[in-house]
Amino acid sequence: MAPFGILPGQKPKKRLTQNPKRVVVSVGKQSTGRQDRFDIKATAREIIQDARDEAYRIRKAAEEEATRIRQESLEFEKRIAAKEDSLDQRIAQIEKQEKQLADLRVALSTQEDAISRLRSDLVTKLEKTSSLTSEEAKTLIIENLESQLKDEVAKRIKEAEEEIKSQSQHLAREILANAMIAGATDWIAEYTVSVVKLESEDIKGRIIGKEGRNIRAFELATGVDVELDSDVPDEVRLSSFDPIRREIARIALEWLVKDTRIQPTRIEESVAKAKRLVDQDMSEAGRRAAGELGLYNLSQEALDGLGRLKFRYSYGQNQLIASIETAKIAKKIAEELGANVTICATGGLFHDIGKIEVEKEGTHVQLGVELAKKWGFPKEVIACIAQHHEDEPFTSIESVIVHIADAVSGARPGARHEPVEDYLRRLSDIEKIAASFSGVDKAYAIQAGREVRVIVEPTMVDDDGIVTLSHAIREKLEKELTYPGQITVTVIRETRAVDIAK
Repeated sequence: MAPFGILPGQKPKKRLTQNPKRVVVSVGKQSTGRQDRFDIKATAREIIQDARDEAYRIRKAAEEEATRIRQESLEFEKRIAAKEDSLDQRIAQIEKQEKQLADLRVALSTQEDAISRLRSDLVTKLEKTSSLTSEEAKTLIIENLESQLKDEVAKRIKEAEEEIKSQSQHLAREILANAMIAGATDWIAEYTVSVVKLESEDIKGRIIGKEGRNIRAFELATGVDVELDSDVPDEVRLSSFDPIRREIARIALEWLVKDTRIQPTRIEESVAKAKRLVDQDMSEAGRRAAGELGLYNLSQEALDGLGRLKFRYSYGQNQLIASIETAKIAKKIAEELGANVTICATGGLFHDIGKIEVEKEGTHVQLGVELAKKWGFPKEVIACIAQHHEDEPFTSIESVIVHIADAVSGARPGARHEPVEDYLRRLSDIEKIAASFSGVDKAYAIQAGREVRVIVEPTMVDDDGIVTLSHAIREKLEKELTYPGQITVTVIRETRAVDIAK
């Protein structure tokens, strides 16, 4: 008889169940006993029991999961219900507030209507009482208000101006003090006289030479006048309107005096050598001055021209030193005020550069502008040169700064020197020349000789004649006087009618 579950003639196979225990049925040729059937039934029962247990566990887990989901659903429904209740309350509250706002709008509209009627009644009563319409009353009120505001604005403006004036004066004094400290020079200007000392008076004869050929050759080569007949026997004076020529002549004559070989050929060699030395000295002086101000982008031609100021003096003040001082003051003021420092320093350094053109006609301002344009200076620097004496209206803060720096440099004690007698004589000569013309009633030299005011007789000079008179006075001043800078001629003509009531 075949084992349970095995068909006749079929070999038994291994059977795998979900139970981790594996039952291997080994069937041999003689395995058909009772014991084997018992083991198979026991194994089947175990498998069924395990299946039941697994089914129970699955059912229990499913029931627990279903219970949890139902609980969460209930809680979620409760939260939704609570939120719906809260939302209903908010909606009810908003509806209530909207109703209150609508009531307030109605109340406000009613009050506005009442106020409008009351205002209209009051305006009508005021018009009847004051005999003025509403527009007239409005105009009157505005006029009164404007009058009050004008007084208040004027008062506020005056207070602000006084405060600004006080602060600006303090700040200006501080800026100028700092600028003057920065522009102070380490040494004062020297007063030079083109004089050559001689070891003995006999050397004068060698200077003159045979039939005066040496002195003529020297004057021709240098362009200066040699004065041998001086009060001091052991000195020679050199005179020329050009200070550079005087310097070249002085150096050459000192070399000739030491060498004792004075002859026309030797004179020409010494003068040429002295000229090269002076040119080199001026070039170095210009380069040092620019470097002291931190200006390194200037052309060599401009530096050479700047160095020529080393031998130029005005009222005893060396012009190169004065230019450096002016540039330092302008630079410091520009730093304090936030202006262009480079423009101010360059304008201050070259503001009097026109004074090197001693042989050309025109004021040093005009000549300086021409040189600045020739050297390719920026228009801002040219404006500083053109406006530093207020010959033209100021066009920039840098021009104003250079003007102030020049005034501070020249006005400080010890900067310039002019004998009182020469000063008074110059003013007197200006007034005499102006008063020498026909029709002039009075003439006054003012502003330290920089301007002359001429008052004419209105019956003798008409309006067209004062123009001609001013030109004539200007031409005579230029021909007969030597003066620094320029002189402004102002001719005044006025007619007065005077009568006395008794």
